[in-house]
Amino acid sequence: MSVKGQYLARVSRAAVRAAVLLLGFAFLGAPAQAVTVSGLYSVEVPVDGSSTAQLQQGYAEGLRRVLVRVSGSRDVLARDGIQSVLAEAESLLLSYQFLRGEDGGNRLQMSFGAVGVNRALASIDAPVWGANRPLTLAWVAVEDRGSRRLVTQGGGADQWQSLFQQAASERGLPLALPPGRFQGDRELLSEIWGQFVGRVRSSASDISHDVMALVRVSQSGGQWRAGWVFDGMTMDGGEEVVTAPDPRSLAQAVIDRWADRYAGRYAVAAGEVGDLPQVDILVQGIQSVADYGRVTQVLEGFTPVRAVGASRVKGDQLTLRVTFSGELDQLKQYVALDPRFIPLDSGSFAAEPEPEEEAAAPDAEAVPETESTPEAEASPEAGAGEGGTSETTGAGNQTAGTEPATEALPLDAEGAEQAFESLYQVLYYRWQPSSAIGNAGEE
Repeated sequence: MSVKGQYLARVSRAAVRAAVLLLGFAFLGAPAQAVTVSGLYSVEVPVDGSSTAQLQQGYAEGLRRVLVRVSGSRDVLARDGIQSVLAEAESLLLSYQFLRGEDGGNRLQMSFGAVGVNRALASIDAPVWGANRPLTLAWVAVEDRGSRRLVTQGGGADQWQSLFQQAASERGLPLALPPGRFQGDRELLSEIWGQFVGRVRSSASDISHDVMALVRVSQSGGQWRAGWVFDGMTMDGGEEVVTAPDPRSLAQAVIDRWADRYAGRYAVAAGEVGDLPQVDILVQGIQSVADYGRVTQVLEGFTPVRAVGASRVKGDQLTLRVTFSGELDQLKQYVALDPRFIPLDSGSFAAEPEPEEEAAAPDAEAVPETESTPEAEASPEAGAGEGGTSETTGAGNQTAGTEPATEALPLDAEGAEQAFESLYQVLYYRWQPSSAIGNAGEE
C-alpha cells in the first residue's frame, strides 16, 4: 500500500472531539502545564558516508526513530508493512543536511513531513501520538554505594540527569526535574524513596506539571532497578518496576514505559487520522465581525487551505480550525507571506489579559463580503514539499535543531485532558490589519 495513498475523504473523529481543545485558553499557571513538542519529525543519525546507498540507510534509520517517537511505541517497528514504509523514507523528507565532523564522523540531519509520517503510520494501522503531550515532573531518588540523593535540574555533571533527559528527548516525552533548591532536603528525599505522594505533591505546588512520578533507583548485584508511582491525570496506581544492566539502559527503559503508557491513552487510532489534516490557528486582535470575516477570507484564499471554521471567540482571540492539504510547513509559508499575520509564541499569546466573559463564534452569515487580496493568491517561494528532498543548511521549520523542544500551552482546565488528542501544533498569530498591503490607502 502506498504511503502517500489512502485518500479517503473523511473528517477525523479525533479532530471533532478535539474541537473544544485549545479553544479558549486561560493561563492558569502551575500545576497544569500541557506542552507542545516541536521537533518530533526531525532527527540526526550517524552515517558511513554520502553515497546514495549510505544516505538511503540514513533516511531509513532516521524514519525509524521518528516513527517510534510519533507512534509512541517501539512496537511500530514490528508491524506488518513497516519495511515498505521505511523503503519510502526519502519521499517523506522535507529537507536534510549532510554533516562531516572534525573527528571524521558523518551525520545526517533530517526533517520529515508531519502529515506524510502520520499517513504512513495510518497505512500500517499504527496509532499517531500528537504534538501536545503531558509534562511529567520526575522526582528521581538514586541510592548508590549506600547513599541517596535527588536528581535535580541543573545538577552539573549529574549522570542520571543527562541520561533521563536524553531518553525523554529521544521519545519526544516532555520531562521536568525538580529545581536544585530541593537537593539538600533529606526529609523530602525520604518521602520520595518511600513513595509517599502527599508531601511531595505539596512541594510541587509551584512547579508546572501534568503528572508527577516518584522514582527510586538502586543497584543490586549486576542489575539496576527503578520503581515508580504516578500522581495526576488518573495515572495513579501501584508501583511499576523495570530493571537493566546499566544506568543508560535503565533510564531508557523507564522513559519507554512512560511513553508507551501515555501514547496508549492519548494516541489517535489509524482510522481517525484522515486524509486532510486540520490545525488550530489562534488569532489575537479580532475587534469586530469585519475582522473575523477578513481573517477567514484571507485564509480561505491560500492554496493549501480547504476549509476554515470558527470554533471560539474569547475577547479579541479567535480560534479557527483550518483544514489543509500538503504539509503544515507549506501552510505556514503561505501565512508568513501576509504581513497582517504577526507570528506569536504560546507564551506571548497567553500573556494577554483574560477577557471577562466568553463570546460565541460569529455567525458566518453575518460576515460581510470582501474582495480577495493578491496575498491570498500568492505562492510561497519554492521549497521542499511533500516527497521532495534537497541538501540544505537550514530549510524547513525544524532542520536547524533535531532535539525536540517543548513550549507551554495556555490551556484551561476544561481543555487540558482533550488537548492531547490533537495531532498538530497550534499556530498563534496577531491580526494587524493596519499593515500596508497593496496600493496606498488600501488594506
